[in-house]
Amino acid sequence: MLPRRLGLPRIPDRSGAMSYVFVNDSSQTNVPLLQACIDGDFNYSKRLLESGFDPNIRDSRGRTGLHLAAARGNVDICQLLHKFGADLLATDYQGNTALHLCGHVDTIQFLVSNGLKIDICNHQGATPLVLAKRRGVNKDVIRLLESLEEQEVKGFNRGAHSKMETMQTAESESAMESHSLLNPNLQQGEGVLSSFRTTWQEFVEDLGFWRVLLLIIVIALLSLGIAYYVSGVLPFVENQPELVH
Repeated sequence: MLPRRLGLPRIPDRSGAMSYVFVNDSSQTNVPLLQACIDGDFNYSKRLLESGFDPNIRDSRGRTGLHLAAARGNVDICQLLHKFGADLLATDYQGNTALHLCGHVDTIQFLVSNGLKIDICNHQGATPLVLAKRRGVNKDVIRLLESLEEQEVKGFNRGAHSKMETMQTAESESAMESHSLLNPNLQQGEGVLSSFRTTWQEFVEDLGFWRVLLLIIVIALLSLGIAYYVSGVLPFVENQPELVH
C-alpha cells in the first residue's frame, strides 16, 4: 500500500497561467490519487493507478481525478487517467463534466477528441462555453470553445438534413412500390418499354448514329415506293389523274 502523499495544492498550472478552479479546491483531500491530480504530480499518479487505485474515485463534491486535473490544465494526467479507464463522461453532483471545469486549450482538445460533447449542459443548463466566460478564461480558450460549438451545430444540422432526405426517399420508394402493386399491368408495360429503350440504345451504339439515320431514310423511301406501287398514287401529291386499269 502506497503512503498518502500530502503537499500544498498548486494554483498556477505548469505554463504559469492561473488554473480556473474553485476556492474549496485549496483544501487537502484524504484521497491520495485526487491529491496527486490537484498537485499535478504525474509520476505519483501513475504509481497509484498501477497499484490499483480506482481512476473514477470521487471527492465530496462528486468530482473525479479527471475533473481536478482538467481544471488545472494537466493534460498529461488526463491522458494517464483515460489510459487506466477513467470515465470521460463522468459528472459531478452539479452535472459538470471535466470540460465544464477546463480552461486550457490542449486539455479541451484532448477531451473533445475523445468523445466529450462541447454543448453538454450541467444541471443549471450551462455549457462549458458559458462557464468559461463566467470565469474569465483567456480569449484563445473562448475562441476554441465557440468554434467547437459552431462545428457541433453544423454537424447536427447536416445530420438532421440527411435524415430528412433519407425519410423522404424511403417514402417515395414506398409510394412507388404501392402504386406498382395496385397497377400490375402498368408495371408490366413500363418493364416492356424500358427493355425496348435499352435495346434501341444498344442498337444505335453498335451501328452508329449516322448509319441508323441513313437506314431510317432508306426505309422511309422504300415505304413510299411500295405505297405508290400498290395504290398508284403518289403520297402527299394532290389532284392526281385517275389510273386507267
